[in-house]
Amino acid sequence: MARKRMEEPAIKSWEEADAVLKQIRDAEMELAAITMDMEKCINDIKENAEKEAGPLKDEVKILGLQLKEFTTFNKSELKGKSRELSFGTVGFRASTSLVLPKAAEGVIRTLKKLGMGDCINLTETVNKEVLKTYDEKTILMVGASLKKKDTFWYETKKEELAETT
Repeated sequence: MARKRMEEPAIKSWEEADAVLKQIRDAEMELAAITMDMEKCINDIKENAEKEAGPLKDEVKILGLQLKEFTTFNKSELKGKSRELSFGTVGFRASTSLVLPKAAEGVIRTLKKLGMGDCINLTETVNKEVLKTYDEKTILMVGASLKKKDTFWYETKKEELAETT
């Protein structure tokens, strides 16, 4: 594969680099202002929608409870478990839920004793942050490796914007 020659960088001096950082900082500050305005508008819209929707949500909740009470009282008139009406269907569904004691350790112990390991969730993952604290020899011994690279970064001085503008 042929090597490409690196072209001259667009920035020619440290003064130009500093000027570019100023441009980036100014753009970041404008973006922050735009984002704040956007979030304020979104929050205002959400607040207004919640004010409008609140009474309707309350009405739906009350009517739903009244419908449940009526259907429960007249359960004997249902054909099967439900009844279709002009604007919808009412009825009851059979549901089963499993209830475990607050301290599930006893259940887990019993499941293990009975050979019901398929009922137990086990999640094992490597904690990379802790492994990274070991020396490189140990890391290599477990089959991992350290990948070192120089990563470019920059930081603009936003607090000085107020002073210079």
